[in-house]
Amino acid sequence: MLKRKKDGLDQQGQLLRTSAESTKGYLATLMDGYSKLLIDDPVRPFREENLAEIANNVDYGILAALEGTWVSYNANYNQNIKRPSLGSGIHTTIMPSPGTDQNRIPGKFSFDTEEYIEKLTFEIVPGGVRNRGGASELFCGAVKYDQTIKSVNKVEGKPDLEYAGIHEENGMYLWLSDVYNYAATKETIEKDRGIHAFSQEDYQKYGYKGEYRDEPLVQVKDDNGNVSYILLSELKEGQEYFEIIPAQEIKPGDGITGPYFIPDYSISRSGVIPHGSTITLLGDIAPSGPNYLISGAPQFPYGDATWQPDHLAISPTMGGAGASVTNPINLDQPAPAWVHETLTDENDPGSNKIYTQRILANDLYPYCVRPDMRLRDTLSGQNVANYVLIQMSSKMKTGAQGGILNVPFVNRFVPTVEVDFRMWIETVIEDGKEILQLQYEQIIFFEFDFGNDGGTTSWPHIQVNTLRKIEDIPADQRKIIEEQFFNAPSGMSMTTPATNAERAVNPPAGCPYHKS
Repeated sequence: MLKRKKDGLDQQGQLLRTSAESTKGYLATLMDGYSKLLIDDPVRPFREENLAEIANNVDYGILAALEGTWVSYNANYNQNIKRPSLGSGIHTTIMPSPGTDQNRIPGKFSFDTEEYIEKLTFEIVPGGVRNRGGASELFCGAVKYDQTIKSVNKVEGKPDLEYAGIHEENGMYLWLSDVYNYAATKETIEKDRGIHAFSQEDYQKYGYKGEYRDEPLVQVKDDNGNVSYILLSELKEGQEYFEIIPAQEIKPGDGITGPYFIPDYSISRSGVIPHGSTITLLGDIAPSGPNYLISGAPQFPYGDATWQPDHLAISPTMGGAGASVTNPINLDQPAPAWVHETLTDENDPGSNKIYTQRILANDLYPYCVRPDMRLRDTLSGQNVANYVLIQMSSKMKTGAQGGILNVPFVNRFVPTVEVDFRMWIETVIEDGKEILQLQYEQIIFFEFDFGNDGGTTSWPHIQVNTLRKIEDIPADQRKIIEEQFFNAPSGMSMTTPATNAERAVNPPAGCPYHKS
């Protein structure tokens, strides 16, 4: 996990108040002083009289940069994007085909990909959230989030775009940073444990006549083999002992010697998805060498290097469209000719290509195959000064693990087994002004026993988007966001296009951009 060097408990508040005035820029100021927490770093003691001061100055880390309302930012200004975007986001979804049964009918799936717009709100939870662990105390900086996504489609014969709600999610990010040591005191012992002044059991079994035994008894023998019990502190150096009777009481100062807790990761995300899944992701800021603030723009591959299975809507377990890292499909070139051919047993032996043909033939190619290319192309026309990359997963290779809980229907038919998430918080310079931009890629893996050989197929469901604070997007885009997310009825169906929904159902509070 990461720590910030602190000169005082109020440094976080001072930092956030002055960062906007700093010549270093907001992200550079926010990330100043962070480094990896090591076992030999100083450990701060916790004292009850400092509770309010500690809680009111809890660290939020990079999560502090998220506060506010973020909305889709469409980069149609960018000449590098040849196909104008209807919405800034892209999602790909693979589901079992109607009529199939994963236990009997292999290889049939439904593929869908759409552009979308989004409203993503983050709200700082004031005061540190205290987790008490005895000798270890953890104060979390909590940030609530609320996400709403609508697909954007152009319907033939209709002049207006169709918007439909397709995703809702809420949850919380935690910055798992502030760790303290809380050693026992006379007051905590008396309050929480109580004290037996004299133990009849100790006297009857072991002959111990003292009061409040807060250290172990050990059994010793004299030269004649006679047994007696003494306190551990009375044991002479090198003296042999035969039994240990643990102490039930503690003494002031217990816990100060550790062990000291170092969280595996700095960030957690807990989310609730109305399909019936609850997720917990763990992760951290990804460094470049020793730096957690990385200069320049995020780097994405071009050409043959775009065929990286970890980021494709076509997994290797789906056959990979007959391609691989050593035999790639260049997604910066038009789709291979076979994608638009009628496939037969002769030109597609083993039915490998027809299995994924529809994905590569989609109108959103190449984004329907590798969605994060939309993030790359959006950045290609921008002046990005620096960024911070957050990487999180529900399934870590080592250490503490996140997880996914699903309702029975999801577990049976669409078992969700892993979520991998990357978020870039970027500083973009436009017209001499510093603007924060957020980009993310989320890959959710479903698993089905759909292989012809009875094997398990991993099906990626991918979402990517570019967002900015609502005050930083152009007026024409802001108008659409306000219509779809702030002026639309709150009771809108998740499957009914907004253009068809009634407008009279308790509209929510107005756009925060227009609030005083």
